[in-house]
Parts: sequence; structure tokens; C-alpha cells
Amino acid sequence: MTAVGEAQSKPAKLRLPGFDSNQLVLAGVIFAALALSGGALWLVSESAILVASFVGGVIVLAAAIYAFVRLTAVPQSDEMAPPDWSVTVAAIEQPGMAIAITDRANRLACANRLYEDWFGNNVSPPNLKLERQSLEALTRAAREAWRDGQAEARDLVAANGTSGWHAKAERAGRGDDYLIWRLRVSAEADPAQDVAEWIGGPLGQLLSRAGIEAALVAPDGMMRAASQGFAERASGDASATLAGQEFVAQLRTDDQDQIFFAREGRKGPPQTLVQVPLDTLANDQPSAANEASSLMLLLEKGVGIGNQGESAGAAATPQLEALLGALPLGLAMTDRDGRFLFGNQAFLRAVEREEAGLPQYPSDLVVREDKSALADAVRRFGKGPASNGDMAVRLGAQPDDPVSLGLAGVRGLGEAAVLLSLTDSTEETKLKRQVAQATKMQAVGQLAGGVAHDFNNVLTAIIGYCDLMLLRHTPGDSDYDDIQQIRANSNRAASLTRQLLAFSRQQTLRPEVLQLPDVVSEVSQLLKRLLGEKITFKVRHDRDLGPVRADPQQLEQVIVNLAVNARDAIQASGDGTGQLTMATRRVTARDIQKMGTDIIPVGDYTVLVVQDTGGGVPQAVLGKIFEPFFTTKEQGKGTGLGLSTVYGIVKQSGGFIFADNIPGSANMPAGARFTIYLPVHRGEVAAAKPEAEKPASEWSGGGNVLLVEDEDMVRAVGERALTRSGYTVTTASDGEEGLAAIANRGPFDLVLSDVVMPGMDGPTMVKALRKAHPKMPIIFMSGYAEEQLRKEIDIDDMHFVPKPFSVQQISEVVGEVLAKSRG
Repeated sequence: MTAVGEAQSKPAKLRLPGFDSNQLVLAGVIFAALALSGGALWLVSESAILVASFVGGVIVLAAAIYAFVRLTAVPQSDEMAPPDWSVTVAAIEQPGMAIAITDRANRLACANRLYEDWFGNNVSPPNLKLERQSLEALTRAAREAWRDGQAEARDLVAANGTSGWHAKAERAGRGDDYLIWRLRVSAEADPAQDVAEWIGGPLGQLLSRAGIEAALVAPDGMMRAASQGFAERASGDASATLAGQEFVAQLRTDDQDQIFFAREGRKGPPQTLVQVPLDTLANDQPSAANEASSLMLLLEKGVGIGNQGESAGAAATPQLEALLGALPLGLAMTDRDGRFLFGNQAFLRAVEREEAGLPQYPSDLVVREDKSALADAVRRFGKGPASNGDMAVRLGAQPDDPVSLGLAGVRGLGEAAVLLSLTDSTEETKLKRQVAQATKMQAVGQLAGGVAHDFNNVLTAIIGYCDLMLLRHTPGDSDYDDIQQIRANSNRAASLTRQLLAFSRQQTLRPEVLQLPDVVSEVSQLLKRLLGEKITFKVRHDRDLGPVRADPQQLEQVIVNLAVNARDAIQASGDGTGQLTMATRRVTARDIQKMGTDIIPVGDYTVLVVQDTGGGVPQAVLGKIFEPFFTTKEQGKGTGLGLSTVYGIVKQSGGFIFADNIPGSANMPAGARFTIYLPVHRGEVAAAKPEAEKPASEWSGGGNVLLVEDEDMVRAVGERALTRSGYTVTTASDGEEGLAAIANRGPFDLVLSDVVMPGMDGPTMVKALRKAHPKMPIIFMSGYAEEQLRKEIDIDDMHFVPKPFSVQQISEVVGEVLAKSRG
């Protein structure tokens, strides 16, 4: 524990009588009086002995008094002695909460043990190591607390991003010279602490006026907080803090098991005790602070729910309804027969019946399989002894997500016999679904990338053999057209693999700094032909749009895919007439802040909005439209890769895409809207580079080429293609064979190698041979994306050819690399 004030006290200064100016003057006056008295005595007696004896006696007496005062002088400090913090440190020890006290210079005066464990004993709250925004929020809270008396800073994040806190500062002390800081971990936010603050404030006073006293009791039976009315009746002082005292010690019972306040005894009215467990406030993951904390309500006789003679449908009294309605926990009550009496708004939200209201029985809220179990549990708690427990049920509104329903038998509240508690987990369930969706999309993306790689190997062999067969046939032959059809379908399959790579965000992007309206203009003529004459195509652009950095070809693919989807939706919704609108907009950082979204980082964006009048996307499938192979079109009319490709390209370009439905109006039918946010590029815009002219003649000097490929089909195609182009080709099936060929047959003019192979892969082989032949040209071929491979391989002076490739492409790439290496 810290008590910084004790260590900062200054050494005391000893002040002795006779050392200041006033006392010296007084001593001079006494000395003069002594001299005059001695002179008068001499004139009267003319006896030197008598005068000497008188003066000596007076001097001895003065010396004795001076010595006595000197020995008994008490040292005093120039400043007020520092406060004794030991009592304060003992008082601020609270479970689950770090507490510190700082002075006006933001120096740490004292802190409890939890604060020291989290932050150390020499760092005050305004100087904690936090992220920039969190540190600014905490500093602002300190200023507001000094000015207004209290302030709060929420969701503070540590500099390393591993922890977060909620902080509250309150001015206190003699002269308001200190700030009391209370910090608790936000990830373990203690809802019971909020309940403690409520019952200690105006809500507790309101309940006391209605004859209801409230106290928050920890799992060990010690009170964490109590209302002012409870404190006054238990101790006689409304301002007394009862935290840390045993709850049962404040009460007593008589021989009839009636409950009274211990201080009042039987002179006071008997009380009815109602226990409200708060454990489900922790979202099924209770913290140590509120694992079994309970809200204890003491109701005077006559304050309750109905009377014994009232009907089973009697409603709760307004006082108790007000209490249950103010709590964040969903609470409802039933009678002994299991019929609902009351449910607060949090309970209605949790069961998604805010408009319909409660049914007659709790079993009507759950799926059919859980009805009998819940009905039996409610009857058991209603007719048995007072107890509590919980059970897992599946609500009819959320059949896939089990929830924990708390049950507690209550007595003394008229017809109310069972208290049901249910946490409103709407946001938590939504977050779980989002996380599950993101995990599924990531897994599917990895699978798509792997499938694309293997499929590209197969397509390389098919396209290669088609090219070799076409070299032996001329147009007009019976087989020529068939081979061309095989090759065309293979190229179509290759475009599908590129879409898979786009979805998995592994395609090769060649980003440029460009203006989004220019890309829309480039593809507008193509879109008009795709849409046809019945669909009106409109384009609108904002002014002062910021440039974006993206691959123009990929952006064109995004626009075309969205336009094709819109065309199909319009044609399927009616007579085929409709409208497609594309608009670009300028969105500033301030606009993003006003949106209040946690998905898009604050910044400037250029936005592309694509809106159609095709009736919109069904709400049930709106969250699935970006999944691969999911389509709303008829079987055989869609691959389900269009929107997933759009999603992958946008995300890999650093942007965001959202889909929603636009309700219809008198002037515009309903439709779907896709909004794409691309961050504005900050930096110099490079001038457009002229296209490089292709060399007039390719390399024709031949050479020795080492071809390393584990797939037999691809290796055979590559060997035949390069041999026909005049190269001497040596083949190997993996990296070990490649190194052996180099060692046994001497250096080669060029190495053409696959990347992923069993045993030793291509990059490992190249790094080994570069030690002996550092200048040897290397060409990697792979079905994976070039950009991703370059990041992982990290080898200088390497070239790349993507699969699938044709016979002409592989020959051209080898010729260009050899020509470049030989000058």
C-alpha cells in the first residue's frame, strides 16, 4: 500500500524562546530593570555584598527558567504536518476496484493494493501508459473533475492494447484538494457495481420512501453497498457506510421467523426479505466480484404483490414494479401455478416480445423440446422451499442460441412465487454471429485459395496440351474446332480460379493512384451494352473527390459484377424495365464520426454507390450475399462468386462494402444498394506511365534450362513447350533432384521452378543454389498469387509466371528473362 504523503514531509525546525526579535527586546528591558533595582538597593543600603547577592540571585533564577524552557521546547514544522494516510488506505480496499488518491499536482498520495498490482506505486492515473486517445480522455476527465467535482472516462485502452479500464474521478478532502480515482477493468465490467451506485443514490431514497430498503451483498455475505434508509435503520446514521459489514448481523428473527432490523428489534415493523441474484449479469462468465452477488430487498409488511385473496393475475405494486423496471437484468414473476404476473422491459427485450408482451406461461417462450422442463422447474420453485438456480433453455425467438434462465422461489409477496431472471443478450448474440461469420469467411477463403492452386495445375496441363495439339492442326481440320472449344472452356475455368483468389484476397493487385469517376467512365459503354435498352443507366459524381489507390482492372471487375447482379434482379422482378444508378460521393472524417460506426476508421473516403430498382435482397439472406457459392438466382444461372469476388477486391484494396435495401416510393421502386468506401490516398499522384513497348524480337539463342515441377502433367507440357522453342531442358520432380542436377551437369542458363513441392520446395532450392551461382536467373511458376508469394519468398532478382499459362506464354517469359540476363 502507498502513503506517499508520509514520505514527502519536510524535516521539522526547532523554535526556542528568546531567539526572535521581540523576545530579545524583552530581555534587554529586564536587564535594564535589574540594573536599576541594583542601583536603588546600593543607594539605600550602601552594601556591595547585598547588591551582589541580589543581582546574582536574579541571574541564577533567570538561567534556571531559560534552561527549563529550552529542555521542554517542542519542535514545530514550518508547514502543516502531512496527513496520516494509513486509515484512508485501509478504507479504500474494495474487491475488484483499483482506487488511488492524487493531489492538485497530480501526484499520487495513496492507493489500494489492487492499484499497485495493476500500475505500480509511483504512477498517478493521469500518467498511465495508455493509447493516445485514452490518455487524452483521462487527462480531460482530471480537468473536469477539478472543475465540476466529478468526471468519468470509459473504455480506456493500454498502450499495448491488452487491457482496458473505466475510470471515475471525484474531488474530495479538506478544501477539495484531492481527487479520488476509481478504476475497474472494462472487459470485466461489474454490473453489480452499477446496482450499488443506484441503490446508494436517488433510487434507493425512492425505495425507502415506499418502505423498501435495499442492500447489495457479496458472495461471502458481506455488504458492498446499502441505501441511505437501510443505513439509518441499521445504524442510526443515514450517511454511514456499511460496506464490509456482515449483512445478517444487521437483522434478527423472532420465534415466529419474522425478520426485524437488529437495531429496532420488535419495536420496528417486521420485514419481508427478497433475494434477487445478480450472477446472470455477467453474461454467463461471472467475475470474482459479482459471481453470486445478490440484491437484498427488505419490504415492510403490507408492501408486496397483491394479497392472498387476490386473483392469480394480480399485478405487482407500483413500488416493486419501479424497482424491477430500473434494473438492467431482465426480471419477471410468476404465481405458484406458473402464470406470468409481471415482466420488465429488459426481460421483454431479451425474449424479443417488446410489442407482443408476455404470454400466459413461461413455457410459451421456449422451443417445444424445452417446454416441459421449464414448466416443471417453475412449479417446483413455486411450491417448494425458497431456493434459486438456473437452467439452459432455447428461446423461440433464438432457437440456435441457448441462454441461461435464472429461477428463484420467493415468499411473502402475495401470489408472486417465482422470480425469473434473463440477461438481455441481443448485442452479445449479434457479436457472436459476426465473429462466427468472419471466422467462416476466413476459413472458406483459405480453402478457396488452396483449391485455386490445385485447379490451376490441372488447367495448365489442359491448356498446354491444347496448344501443342493446335500446332499440329490447321483451321478447317475436323479436330481443330473441338480443340479450340476445350481451350476456351479451360480459359473460362481459369477466370473462375481468379475469382476464387479474389475472394480469398490472394489475387495479384497492381494498384495505381486514380480518380474513381475515370474508372466508371471507362466501363460505362460496356455497362450500357450489358444492361440493354430496357434498363436506364444513370451516373452522378460529386465534386472535389479525393484520389484512391487501387487496381483499375479490379475496380472495373467490381463495377461490372454489381451491374450484372442489378440487371438480373431487375429482369427477375417484373417486366425487365428499371433503373441502375451509380454515384460517387465525398465523405469526410467528420461524416464518419457522425455515423458512429466501429467498423470504418475515421478518415476521408471516396464512396461509390450502386443502386438498382430490382426489388431488393430478401432480408433473411442479406447477411449471406458475400459468401462464396451463395446465390439467389435459379440453378444454373449463377456461380455465387460475383459478390464474393467484389468483397475480396474491395477488402484487399483497403476499403469497405455494405449492402442494404431501399424502400420504394411513389417515384422510385424498391431496390438494393451497395456502398463501397475507398480511403482517400494521401501523397503525390504519379504521372501516367506510357506503356512499355514489347521487344521487336524475342531471345532466340537457345540455352540450358532446368525445369523443376512436381506435377507430371505440368512438367511434361513445360518440357515440350521449351524444347520446341529451341531450349535444352533438364527436368526434376522436386528441389533435391534440382540441386543434384546442378551439381552433376554443371550450371544452367536459367532455372524454371514451381514454388510449392513436397520435400524441398522451390524457394529453399533456389536459396541453396544461389550460394554457388548468385547470378543465375530464376523464374517461379505457381497457382498462388504473385504478390503473396513475393512477400513470403523474399529472394532478389526473381521472376514470376502465373498458372495456368499457355505454351506461347512460357516460351516468351523464358526468352525475355534470358535476353535480359545476357544484356
